[in-house]
Amino acid sequence: MKAGLRRPKWWGGAASAGVVVRVQSSPIIVWFRRDLRVADNPALSEAASRGRPIIPLYVLEEDPARPLGGAARWWLHHSLRALCRDLSHLGGTLVLRRGKATEVVAGLAEETGAQSVLWNRRYDPREAAVDQAVRERLAKRRVEVDSFNASLLFEPGTLRTRQGQPFQMFTPFWRCCLGTPEPAQPLPRPSRLIAFQPPPASDDVADWSLLPHTTEWSNGVAAAWTPGEDAAVARLADFLAAGLGPYPLRRDHPEIDGTSRLSPHLAFGEIGPRQVWFSARASGAQPGEGFLRELGWREFCHHLLYHFPELPDQPLRPEFRAFPWATDDSHWHAFIAGYTGYPIVDAGMRALWETGWLHNRLRMIVASFLVKHLLIPWQRGQDWFHDTLVDADVANNASGWQWVAGCGVDAAPYFRIFNPVLQAEKFDPRGQYIRRWVPELAQLPDLYIHRPWAAPADVLARAGITLGRTYPQPIVEHGAARRRALQAYEQVRGAA
Repeated sequence: MKAGLRRPKWWGGAASAGVVVRVQSSPIIVWFRRDLRVADNPALSEAASRGRPIIPLYVLEEDPARPLGGAARWWLHHSLRALCRDLSHLGGTLVLRRGKATEVVAGLAEETGAQSVLWNRRYDPREAAVDQAVRERLAKRRVEVDSFNASLLFEPGTLRTRQGQPFQMFTPFWRCCLGTPEPAQPLPRPSRLIAFQPPPASDDVADWSLLPHTTEWSNGVAAAWTPGEDAAVARLADFLAAGLGPYPLRRDHPEIDGTSRLSPHLAFGEIGPRQVWFSARASGAQPGEGFLRELGWREFCHHLLYHFPELPDQPLRPEFRAFPWATDDSHWHAFIAGYTGYPIVDAGMRALWETGWLHNRLRMIVASFLVKHLLIPWQRGQDWFHDTLVDADVANNASGWQWVAGCGVDAAPYFRIFNPVLQAEKFDPRGQYIRRWVPELAQLPDLYIHRPWAAPADVLARAGITLGRTYPQPIVEHGAARRRALQAYEQVRGAA
């Protein structure tokens, strides 16, 4: 053998005399997480550039405190299948293993003789702590670790106010982002990968039971979505070709396909923000407004979680820890089932259950209704979204709920209480979204589609509606609910 090379543990006995043996160099483990793509994947690109065998690895990490939601599990199953296919086209084989990351990654390095592990950084403090533990475990074995940024345009910790503090207001945060050098250009996919032979043992993703036991729910999600990098790239191209121009006018109308719907692809890293940024810029998008500004809100949420680890659990405004929340389970069950008696709220909640996704305007409407009309804690709504959204993302989810609840940084004032009827009349004026998702109201005239309780008896009869039987009466009256919410807010203000 050549000096400096050693046989991996899997090699076996000595070669026969006269046989030329090609020794396989030490492999590189590329640990995939929420970066399930091969293009603009800095860890994978760096590994490919080193000319050594590569072991792509995905670990299904066990975190009982924050398990994957049902919709995210469905997406992960299909996304991993797509990643397996994409890696195989490049010559690689994805290794799937389940367990504690510290044990799995270090164990695979020992098993294969890997001397390098590469990954793309995570900024959720809980996940970053896991990464640090893995790094320390590998360091004891003298295994090199390199990490890269693949999930954000601007890394947390690099942007501060003039006082050296984390930003807590979006507008100055985004202004600061736009005043820094533009993000690096996205990386192309590697042309080929050198596979490690023989491939290490791998689980089958089917054995992880990520899919729901019943297809009744997942069929609706499957009809609405195609996970995977190819689908993400195609969705971006379609949006930029047809949706970018009218985006400012259409983005708030849920009955129109006016948004990019890239959120689940971004959440799982099937496409990176740099790819979105530069493709949108090339199509004429301006960073300070419209679509790219929404990408900036995603950045802001992730920066908040990085600096404020308590974001998913506690209000960032401490006075809200004493908020007098209600505990009416009948209201909660009516809310998640889409039977509140407010058509726009019910339409949104049914669409969420059926498709695993909810238009951003509807997210604000239903969240405001839960927190302010029903006085149900925002954490409960956050947990429901975490379980039912295909784009479930801890930073975005927690920031959004705290924004609506008025208890986070840069939040909507608590006294700003959405009137669900006025919101529906403004953003779904003809009730098209409502008719789609609340079909029992489909025959109501436009005049009453947003407030069926106000319809005369003969109008209800012609539409086949019996309030309280075929469709519920409102579970709360808007005016009374608003007054109760403001009284609760005054109680918190007085204690602050």
